[in-house]
Amino acid sequence: MKVLLETIAKALVDVPNEVQITEIDGEKTIIFELRCNEKDVGKIIGKSGKTVGAMRVLLNSIAAKQGRKALLEVVD
Repeated sequence: MKVLLETIAKALVDVPNEVQITEIDGEKTIIFELRCNEKDVGKIIGKSGKTVGAMRVLLNSIAAKQGRKALLEVVD
């Protein structure tokens, strides 16, 4: 899941070298913290949060197959 998330994020931003994803693995929940350049945060979030929402849907559908939940947080 982390590789998929990283691939999508790097394709969206102008400075792909600054994309960092931290994975916090719990028993039933996985939390992903996405950090990127300040100027690229808007591109990750998208209009009305649609882009980050779509990324969350993908993560949740993958995690559901494993019987878990996935959370994605965009950290400034």
